[in-house]
Amino acid sequence: MSADTTMSIPDTPSGFPDLGVPSTLAAVLAKRGVVVPTPIQAATLPDALAGRDVLGRGRTGSGKTYAFLLPLVARLSGRSARAPRKPRALVLAPTRELATQIDIALQPLGTAAGLTSMTVFGGVGQQPQIAGLRRGVDVLVACPGRLLDLMGQGHVDLGSVEVTVLDEADHMADLGFLPAVRRILDATPSKAQRLLFSATLDAGVSVIVKRYLTNPVTHQADSAQSPVSSMAHHVLQVAADDRLPVLVDLASAPGRSVVFTRTKHGAKKLTKQLNAAGVPAVELHGNLSQNARSRTMEQFLSGAASTLVATDIAARGIHVDDVAVVVHADPPTEHKAYLHRSGRTARAGAKGLVVTLATDDQMRDVRDLTRRAGVRPTTTRVNPTHPLLRELAPGERVRSMPIAPSVAAQAAPGRAAQPRPSKRGKGRADDGSRREPGRRRSSATAARTPRSTGGPRGAAAFSASSRLGSRGSR
Repeated sequence: MSADTTMSIPDTPSGFPDLGVPSTLAAVLAKRGVVVPTPIQAATLPDALAGRDVLGRGRTGSGKTYAFLLPLVARLSGRSARAPRKPRALVLAPTRELATQIDIALQPLGTAAGLTSMTVFGGVGQQPQIAGLRRGVDVLVACPGRLLDLMGQGHVDLGSVEVTVLDEADHMADLGFLPAVRRILDATPSKAQRLLFSATLDAGVSVIVKRYLTNPVTHQADSAQSPVSSMAHHVLQVAADDRLPVLVDLASAPGRSVVFTRTKHGAKKLTKQLNAAGVPAVELHGNLSQNARSRTMEQFLSGAASTLVATDIAARGIHVDDVAVVVHADPPTEHKAYLHRSGRTARAGAKGLVVTLATDDQMRDVRDLTRRAGVRPTTTRVNPTHPLLRELAPGERVRSMPIAPSVAAQAAPGRAAQPRPSKRGKGRADDGSRREPGRRRSSATAARTPRSTGGPRGAAAFSASSRLGSRGSR
């Protein structure tokens, strides 16, 4: 299956109708303030709406979700033919958080077109999912592992799928899902339209493209490595004892912040330390149940918590508007992880700040990391009272009551709040389903860290725990 390798970035038209988007769908977007297509949308929508297979490459936050949802809904609208267990369109996503957010974006478009949708992922009971499939659904948004389980049990038949979407295909490759993706695509009609979106086209993704996309037109809206121009990148060189107080100062400034750590234990500990310092924070990592993850995101989106402390599980597919600052409390080990983490801010044309905290012994690695990421950060040695902190994150520092009860405590009702042993060693992925044996997560998805309350003792504890990076704690 040959590919049209033409890569184009057309002039952005005045609106979605100029690209062929039906007026009813354009009106839905307009009510949400979405009136000007992003470059990836402008590039891919005409071909996708025409029914062609499309390969779209663009960074997270570039507007890929509407780039595939609009042609999908346009194709299915006006022809309601739902049948039990036979979805008419399939969207595959690497994580349950991304699947949920895709479905949220889909619902108003689907309602306008008379379509129904549902999500399927692991970490929750499958009976409600089985019941929904039995009733019939137009669009199924799924993680590969749970979908493959339900297919094996005979609860879903993909023989009627007209459009298949693979979102963040490179992340699915990182998680070891491509063998499952191949089995799923084998179950869809070969003549169905296929849309694949990815930040990079690594070897595993290229195999999927060659095998399953028919004469695809390829559009690249931006480089996989180029930083968003509206991001300001800073490296703050800190003494070990100053690391936590500097972080507390940044996180207590106005606006949302996302803080990345190396380990699940580190994320849990740092969340407690920030709350103890008066910064309302919640945690997101692989040891939380799906219900706990949902509560975390609800608190962060509602503003009840101003800071999300996360492992790299949140580096991809978490779409939150108005994140003012991303802090790499633990510098990632791989440049793609740096770019994906940083992509949580400066979304949809907004400005954003990316801060990497680095001790003296980390500076060489950080310089190499940012060079490979194509970023030229401003590097400054700071302490907790350095005026640059107020310049980077202006506004009054507000300390408030901690988030209580913590999301971690709600993860297992009736039990003491404590980290649950990771299931990854038993072959399970972050969507709660079985991962292909013999595949390890890439370094881009393996890392995270912690913190403590103010003062030298707490900061030293944070610094010490940030060096815990053994495989057993990931």
